[in-house]
Amino acid sequence: MSELSHNVDKKLVLASGRAHPELAEEIAAVLETELLPMSAYDFANGEIYVRSGESVRGKDVFIIQSHPAPLNNWLMEQLIMVDSMKRASARRITVVSPFYPYARQDKKGRGREPISARLVADLYKTAGADRIMSVDLHTAQIQGFFDGPVDHLFAIPLLADYIRGRVGSDNVTVVSPDTGRVRVAEQWADRLGGVPLAFVHKSRDLTVPNQAVSKTVVGQIEGRTCVLIDDMIDTGGTISGAVRVLKERGAKDVIIAATHAVFSDPAAQRLSESGAREVVVTNTLPIPASKRFKQLTVLSIAPMIARAVKEVFEDGSVTSLFDGNA
Repeated sequence: MSELSHNVDKKLVLASGRAHPELAEEIAAVLETELLPMSAYDFANGEIYVRSGESVRGKDVFIIQSHPAPLNNWLMEQLIMVDSMKRASARRITVVSPFYPYARQDKKGRGREPISARLVADLYKTAGADRIMSVDLHTAQIQGFFDGPVDHLFAIPLLADYIRGRVGSDNVTVVSPDTGRVRVAEQWADRLGGVPLAFVHKSRDLTVPNQAVSKTVVGQIEGRTCVLIDDMIDTGGTISGAVRVLKERGAKDVIIAATHAVFSDPAAQRLSESGAREVVVTNTLPIPASKRFKQLTVLSIAPMIARAVKEVFEDGSVTSLFDGNA
């Protein structure tokens, strides 16, 4: 059988929305490239306009957009960017959403509820995305919502290695804020050298957003340093309540570790007054100066995302970044 072949000189293009340009610039710096010049602005009625300043025809385009408040604006901007790149004949379009929008709405808890995380995946696909890259999805099942490759990156190596350097592995317990994240807590425990686990039992009123009550702790924590882990901190009520319960049950110290610092008000105040020795997060979302406090440590996720982008561009293995456990 005869075949036609064409030697294509692949070119990588990084484009960034306006939500968190600092992260995109860090990623570009690690990759030793520059961001695609973009023109983006809002019309008086709120419509968003975007246009790339250079041709992307035949190129491998990665569109980086974080999703802080107002989340809907930044999601819409990213969708419009995807559409513009598709219509400009990009060879492949990868959506890089470090904090996946609507990730908490990944299933129906009650009748007549939407599955908004699936809707977001459909919107990305309809706009023209070929691939999605995200960090610490709220649940792994979200990967199945998108009809195409999904690169699920993990912040555990970054966060756990930092914390291990702070507390070692002696007299440490990893604590999950609820039963739903025990599997993730097991990965943390392994990364910290096989330390024991505990979890906080809490109750939640499904009719009231951002409200849960921490009740008791299952596991040995008395006299130990507790590493309290979660994927995101929104208003800080749940995690602050968990710190209080741990302290009441005899924990010597508490360090909070979370990937996504949503930090809706009054999170910063709650966390700073929670009694936690340190709050460690990544920069998947921008954290303005008004929401920073003395105990806060922010680690950069940019090198990890940059390595994943490079692997995807070179048709390598993203899984290899996590010792094959992805």
